[in-house]
Amino acid sequence: MVIYTVTVNTGKRLLAGTTSYIYIQLRGTEDESDEQCLKCFRGFWQGSVQEFQIDCKAPLGELIDVKLHSKPFMGLLYDQWFCDKITISTPEGDEILFPCYNWLDWNERLVLRPAKASLVFQDTNPIAQKLRMREVDEQQKLFRWRVYAEGMPQVIDCDSAISLPPEVRFSFSKESEFYFSARKQLVPLKLTGLADCRDSWESISQLEPILCDKRSETIEYCQEHWDEDEFFGYQFLNGLNPMMIQLCSTLPKNFPVTDDMVKGSLGGSSLEQEMEKGNIFLSDYKMLDELVGNVVSGRQQYLTAPLVLLYCNPQGLMLPIAIQLRQKPGKDNPIFLPTDSKADWKLAKIFVRNAEFGVHEVDFHLLRTHLLAEVFTVATLRNLPSPHPLHKLLFPHIRYTLQINIMARNQLISKDGAITKYAGVGGESLVKLLKRATASLTYSALCLPDNISERGLETVPNYYYRDDGMKLWDIINKFVAALLSHYYQHDVNVQKDTELQSWISEIFTKGFLGRDSSGIPSSFQTLKELIKFITMVIFTASAQHAAVNNGQFDFGGWMPNYPAALRQPPPKEKGQTTERTIMETLPDVGTTVNGMAVLALLSKDSADHYPLGNFPEHLYDEEVPCKLIEDFQKDLGKLADLIEERNKKLELPYTYLSPRNVDNSVAI
Repeated sequence: MVIYTVTVNTGKRLLAGTTSYIYIQLRGTEDESDEQCLKCFRGFWQGSVQEFQIDCKAPLGELIDVKLHSKPFMGLLYDQWFCDKITISTPEGDEILFPCYNWLDWNERLVLRPAKASLVFQDTNPIAQKLRMREVDEQQKLFRWRVYAEGMPQVIDCDSAISLPPEVRFSFSKESEFYFSARKQLVPLKLTGLADCRDSWESISQLEPILCDKRSETIEYCQEHWDEDEFFGYQFLNGLNPMMIQLCSTLPKNFPVTDDMVKGSLGGSSLEQEMEKGNIFLSDYKMLDELVGNVVSGRQQYLTAPLVLLYCNPQGLMLPIAIQLRQKPGKDNPIFLPTDSKADWKLAKIFVRNAEFGVHEVDFHLLRTHLLAEVFTVATLRNLPSPHPLHKLLFPHIRYTLQINIMARNQLISKDGAITKYAGVGGESLVKLLKRATASLTYSALCLPDNISERGLETVPNYYYRDDGMKLWDIINKFVAALLSHYYQHDVNVQKDTELQSWISEIFTKGFLGRDSSGIPSSFQTLKELIKFITMVIFTASAQHAAVNNGQFDFGGWMPNYPAALRQPPPKEKGQTTERTIMETLPDVGTTVNGMAVLALLSKDSADHYPLGNFPEHLYDEEVPCKLIEDFQKDLGKLADLIEERNKKLELPYTYLSPRNVDNSVAI
């Protein structure tokens, strides 16, 4: 007779405990135990750690799996149980971790594999091989692809978050807090009648009272400086969308800016001279060209596709020097300049900020973080079984993504969604813009070092998104390289990993629609290729999402800085704009406050968010990955301290890429 000691950890989440009978069976390479009931007088209560002994006639050999089975108490009380993990001490003195982190329903069975990661060709035991194949088969039936719209990445085939398996849904606390926050944002606005008001604002100062308790250092700075050129230019580098600006060495043919137009802004220098010095930059919103604005509250809204020329002056300030609001030059499409009337120049910048809303929210936020993270999530769940090292590595970075995206499709971009109802780029224009963005998306655009180089922004001063992002990319890359090198070791192991090859093939075909022009690999041949791709996946789901999401209310809560819709067409000549024109162009009262409520909700951390590097599940028990995780967390902590020290010296701190403010996953 030999004894195996079983330690059972019940989860700490709400309602994790159970009164059901829990049965366990151990299976090894030599034999398997009888199914035995884990007798516990008080049941398995939330957060409990309980120890049991399993008697076996003889040693079982190397443990392959643990089977858990739940039966209702006295056949009457039916409740679920959330098991964190099972730890087994063997007669030989080994301690083996079996991660679970799953709900077990009554009369349901779970099969747990050891924490030690393995590639498909390393799991040589026939039973283990069958378990891997069965898990993948079951997951592919559970998680299916769906075409949301032609020309866009495919999504999870699920209409409602409640239909998702509970393991990939919000925790109870997160779900409750999310809906409470939504009601908290909207109910007061409904009660005061603001949410349904279709009047224009009488003046910009009218907006101040509705900020109430939602103030932050950044939003107050926006309120004070939103119409200043210095802050307008700053946002191209460190605002919500630091991805549009690029070095300009040659003016686009459709943007006929002359030296006479901008000589006052260049301190007597010429455009050619400043281009040679690398001081001229461009932000081109051509992706919006010829898109028709949405109809909001029965009124037509207007979209433009501006070109913005910027100058980095000797003091390191990025300043706008010319704005053309539509792509086709002509007499009815003037180039606006800082030397124009204050009202003309202000309205031109407002149209740019509205274009920024559309491109940022649809391309850089929705597509490049949310939808891509969903592609990575579904491909991982369908192709990588729990023992695969990439499943363990990526699991923290796919948490909650499916639910938040389903909610976004149902509540933001659906027929009655908030973006459709209140944004100028909603409805048919949103779908067209998504298709255009998907068709132009490239691998290099998703890899920060490549992207910075392609846009010529390696040396531009005061670009904190680049500075913090590159450090974060390097830390993630260092961690990923060390971890994957431990498991793969040689390129041939990458090539032999059929589960990995299926994973990247689905990402290529379902996410990037099989476009070779995207540069996305359809297979992996080398470890170096794999390391770069996984770094991109983790960076996209964590850091990049934080950069384009977390400041939405900071920069957008003051509506004139980030108007969701504009009610008048762009001016066709100079000298006609007044302050009254500007107020009639900006969103009405109801559109403003509803948009603010959505941005406030999307910018709010939940109580159970997990910062980058915080891994609540114990998925590893090997010394090497555990040490690498510890080193990863130390590196992140050092970077957070450096950013905090840097920010003390800044008039407007840049906080979005501090690891303490970056979520592990796209979860909001």
